[in-house]
Amino acid sequence: MVEKMKALFVEEEGQGMTEYGLVLGIIAVAAVGALVALRGEIVEMFNNVKAAVENRPTGDGTSGS
Repeated sequence: MVEKMKALFVEEEGQGMTEYGLVLGIIAVAAVGALVALRGEIVEMFNNVKAAVENRPTGDGTSGS
Protein backbone atom coordinates (compact mmCIF):
# COMPACT_ATOMS: atom_id res chain seq x y z
CA MET A 1 0.00 0.00 0.00
CA VAL A 2 2.78 2.42 0.91
CA GLU A 3 4.64 1.57 -2.29
CA LYS A 4 1.56 2.40 -4.40
CA MET A 5 1.15 5.76 -2.67
CA LYS A 6 4.83 6.50 -3.17
CA ALA A 7 4.54 5.60 -6.86
CA LEU A 8 1.73 8.13 -7.31
CA PHE A 9 3.99 10.97 -6.20
CA VAL A 10 7.03 10.01 -8.28
CA GLU A 11 5.14 8.96 -11.42
CA GLU A 12 6.19 11.15 -14.36
CA GLU A 13 4.07 9.81 -17.23
CA GLY A 14 1.71 12.80 -17.22
CA GLN A 15 4.53 15.31 -16.92
CA GLY A 16 5.38 15.23 -20.63
CA MET A 17 1.76 15.84 -21.64
CA THR A 18 1.55 18.76 -19.22
CA GLU A 19 4.65 20.32 -20.72
CA TYR A 20 3.24 19.93 -24.25
CA GLY A 21 0.02 21.57 -23.07
CA LEU A 22 1.91 24.52 -21.58
CA VAL A 23 3.96 25.01 -24.74
CA LEU A 24 0.80 24.84 -26.87
CA GLY A 25 -0.87 27.39 -24.60
CA ILE A 26 2.09 29.77 -24.89
CA ILE A 27 2.08 29.43 -28.68
CA ALA A 28 -1.68 30.12 -28.80
CA VAL A 29 -1.33 33.24 -26.65
CA ALA A 30 1.56 34.46 -28.82
CA ALA A 31 -0.45 33.87 -32.01
CA VAL A 32 -3.47 35.77 -30.67
CA GLY A 33 -1.18 38.58 -29.51
CA ALA A 34 0.41 38.82 -32.95
CA LEU A 35 -2.99 38.92 -34.66
CA VAL A 36 -4.16 41.68 -32.33
CA ALA A 37 -0.95 43.66 -32.83
CA LEU A 38 -1.11 43.32 -36.63
CA ARG A 39 -4.87 43.76 -36.92
CA GLY A 40 -4.67 47.04 -38.85
CA GLU A 41 -2.21 45.71 -41.40
CA ILE A 42 -4.23 42.52 -41.88
CA VAL A 43 -7.46 44.46 -42.48
CA GLU A 44 -5.68 46.76 -44.93
CA MET A 45 -4.24 43.78 -46.81
CA PHE A 46 -7.68 42.15 -47.17
CA ASN A 47 -9.21 45.45 -48.27
CA ASN A 48 -6.49 45.79 -50.95
CA VAL A 49 -7.18 42.26 -52.20
CA LYS A 50 -10.93 42.96 -52.24
CA ALA A 51 -10.41 46.17 -54.25
CA ALA A 52 -8.10 44.40 -56.70
CA VAL A 53 -10.65 41.63 -57.27
CA GLU A 54 -13.52 44.09 -57.70
CA ASN A 55 -11.55 46.20 -60.21
CA ARG A 56 -10.04 43.40 -62.28
CA PRO A 57 -10.80 43.34 -66.01
CA THR A 58 -13.43 40.77 -66.97
CA GLY A 59 -12.22 40.12 -70.50
CA ASP A 60 -15.10 41.90 -72.25
CA GLY A 61 -13.65 45.39 -71.88
CA THR A 62 -15.50 46.24 -68.67
CA SER A 63 -14.35 46.11 -65.09
CA GLY A 64 -15.44 43.49 -62.58
CA SER A 65 -18.42 45.09 -60.78
